[in-house]
Amino acid sequence: MPTVHLVIGVLLLVFNLAAGIVGAWAWFRVEPSLLFWRLLRVAQVTIVVQVLLGALLLVLGHSPDGDLHILYGVLPVAITFIAEQLRIGSAETILEARGFASSQEVGELPAEEQRVVVLSIVRREVGVMTISCFVVALLALRAASEAGAI
Repeated sequence: MPTVHLVIGVLLLVFNLAAGIVGAWAWFRVEPSLLFWRLLRVAQVTIVVQVLLGALLLVLGHSPDGDLHILYGVLPVAITFIAEQLRIGSAETILEARGFASSQEVGELPAEEQRVVVLSIVRREVGVMTISCFVVALLALRAASEAGAI
């Protein structure tokens, strides 16, 4: 079971780094990226699986050398949750910054202006989630370090 936990931890790191790199590229280019969102969701699933495996290991009596490993293992859930909340608020933030009271007002704009607003919202969402991927990857490295895996 500890080996499975280690393998999922490596996958967590790989998928978060991959999502972060793809997301940073999409953010920089101001282009939507379906690949980013797919990698992000897979990375989030690995976080949940990893935390559940870690909890199961604790219940079965396997305990890490220090409590920091547990902290670094659980923090990605909190980081992901906070990032999702910030992502959800992205549209409202962009609309307010541009002086729109609602999304219906954006729908009244010419198509090209609508596209600019939508791309601004998507770019902000990608930026928030990309940062969260890199933070989670760093936390995964710290968790591995605390466990003596690296």
